[in-house]
Amino acid sequence: MIIIDPARNPQPYYDFAAIHDADIVGVIETHPHADFISSHLEIHKTIGAVIYVSKLTGAEYPHESFDDGDVIELNDIKLKAINTPGHSPDSICVLVEDENGYEKALFTGDTLFVGDVGRPDLRENAGNITAKKEELARQMFHSTREKLMTLPQHIVVYPAHGPGSLCGKSISADLQSTIGRELCENYALQLMDELSFVKTILTDQPFIPQYFGWDVEINKRGALDFKNSVDKVLRAGSDFTLEKNIPVVDTRPKQEFKNGHIKGAINLQDGDKFETWLGSIINPYEQFYLIASTEKELEEVIEKTAKIGYEQNIKTALLPIGNVTSKSPDLDIADFNLRPGNYTIVDVRNRNETEVGLFFYKSIVIPLPELRERLNEIPNDKPIIVHCAGGYRSAAAASIIRGKITAVPVHDFGEAILEVGSLKADI
Repeated sequence: MIIIDPARNPQPYYDFAAIHDADIVGVIETHPHADFISSHLEIHKTIGAVIYVSKLTGAEYPHESFDDGDVIELNDIKLKAINTPGHSPDSICVLVEDENGYEKALFTGDTLFVGDVGRPDLRENAGNITAKKEELARQMFHSTREKLMTLPQHIVVYPAHGPGSLCGKSISADLQSTIGRELCENYALQLMDELSFVKTILTDQPFIPQYFGWDVEINKRGALDFKNSVDKVLRAGSDFTLEKNIPVVDTRPKQEFKNGHIKGAINLQDGDKFETWLGSIINPYEQFYLIASTEKELEEVIEKTAKIGYEQNIKTALLPIGNVTSKSPDLDIADFNLRPGNYTIVDVRNRNETEVGLFFYKSIVIPLPELRERLNEIPNDKPIIVHCAGGYRSAAAASIIRGKITAVPVHDFGEAILEVGSLKADI
């Protein structure tokens, strides 16, 4: 058995191998990932599996190069390397040939997704080889046209990511596809010249979280063992005293946080994208305290933190303690509807969202990942209302602003924003 692009925790792969009485003999990395930490080095150290990666990666761990023309024979099937620069200069895809010599599947890493291709703007300042986004976009054009789109249409495509990853801008919810389907449906594989492709692929890409370049460097050298690193996180009892000037990340549900929290804490609720938002708000070299409601939930968020390599940044993980005395103010929505001019409105959605249109045209637009650095742009002469598109980001943003601005109330508009229609756009 060979694992392609493993996640941070290797245990599920060991369990799967045991169930099927298989030996894990190799790990293939399609590129040094930006959005998560891989367990390739840990698997190699634990069971001796060979790591295969492009020679262009500049890997600092024991490995064998795997590039155009290289083949791994795994019992009666063959795995063939295809260099496909574009998302990164060192990206590869893995073509699977079955026992009859039939090309059957393609593991595309972050080069080709279902309905999308990998964004080309993540390697301008990270990795062994750096490249401008325009150059990588041109490389993606040639990788898709000359290498992937020429493959037989029946080949099943298995990308490294489904929806939710910020390594693409419109990834489908489907977890697999075929070359034929992508030729028909993927916007990036339609007929266009190179210049049009570059413009299309660079337009409307999502923001780049702070941790992306940092994760590339970790993956290039190999991460610490998952369980050992998680176990080293300091857990504290209820009598713990927090040091000043260290961010507190409170992962409890919004209502629990609202009812009582540590002054200045950031309410970054546990959820599907918790680690992505954590790495977007907290920088890779910043220590922070981590809070959850129960011991079980605390262990879960520590493990999620480790997915992006941030477990070493946790100063202490703890349950709510005695100084959760600050409360979030309630918003009088009726008063806001009558007198919206009496409030400062802060829109913390991403740029690609606000460029489409604002809910309130007098809003101050500051995307959540930029908020901690731009708090001085928010006036404190009248109450502040914060909104996003559904309530998750606004909860985090309101808590961040509340930690800095104390002269006036700071309200989270929350899920009420979902009820705001086009009639509000002229406020």
